Amino acid sequence: MISKVVSKEEAIAKFHDGQTIMFGDWHGEHSAEELITGMLEKGVKNISAIAVSGGMPDQGLGRLIHEKLVKDLITTHIGLNPEARDQMFAGELNVEFVPQGTFAERIRCGGAGLGGCLTPTGVGTDIEKGKQKLTIDGKEYLLELPLHADVALIKAWKADTIGNIAFRYTGRATNSYMAFAADIVIVEVEELVEVGELGPDDIDVPAPIIDMVYVRTGEKKPFCPMWQRARAKAEGGGK
Repeated sequence: MISKVVSKEEAIAKFHDGQTIMFGDWHGEHSAEELITGMLEKGVKNISAIAVSGGMPDQGLGRLIHEKLVKDLITTHIGLNPEARDQMFAGELNVEFVPQGTFAERIRCGGAGLGGCLTPTGVGTDIEKGKQKLTIDGKEYLLELPLHADVALIKAWKADTIGNIAFRYTGRATNSYMAFAADIVIVEVEELVEVGELGPDDIDVPAPIIDMVYVRTGEKKPFCPMWQRARAKAEGGGK
């Protein structure tokens, strides 16, 4: 069996200026931080990003936004990242807001090769502007088009050497369906195991979907900065 385990340099070589990239992190958590560091070091720019949020300035996609390397963002909200908000109002970051359920369905459509999905969500609001509206059995729906990317950058708990991957808890939130909707799928994992150590019920995304596996060299189970700040605040008596 061919191993899909690669070095950081091999993984980063797949990222280029102007790509559409899906980021599987959840508001900056569960992010492929070491590979994002590699993207920052390479200086990949003019990124069209697809992510559930704008993250935070020191987490996940937010680090790339902080350096103004992202030009377009399709997302559900940016409320946790004031820098994304400021760049949007300054005309430096083009943001398309998508309701969260619609966001997930558009990506699933991209992965399944579907032409889009029909949803009543957004009818009668700013969301419907520029979109095709259909009436079915007397009810109005918006046609939401699929989302697809050049690269999906996701984070997983475990992988075996041929690319079967497993998430842990909320780590599967957006990582799970983004893995199916990109030309190249690169996963950063905390632990690498041999083929056969992940049972059928353990595998969240099967090996044929994954192109590259990068094993973190730093802390295996990092405590995300947001929760570090919350803990520090609690231990400091809320000051």
